[in-house]
Amino acid sequence: MFDSLPNTGYIRLPIVLKFYPVSKSTWWAGVKTGRFPAGVKLSERVTAWKVDDIRALLQQGA
Repeated sequence: MFDSLPNTGYIRLPIVLKFYPVSKSTWWAGVKTGRFPAGVKLSERVTAWKVDDIRALLQQGA
């Protein structure tokens, strides 16, 4: 499952949701409550997630 993720860097929400299939609203609610990792603001309108954080989330089976 992890083979198609980049080794390092950041990924945007559409890619995250391909690996962790929930709705956008569920994802953002989970970020707000701490269930999912917080993103990193790359610009005013762009948020991305560290690949390492997403790998950890997938490994723990949250």
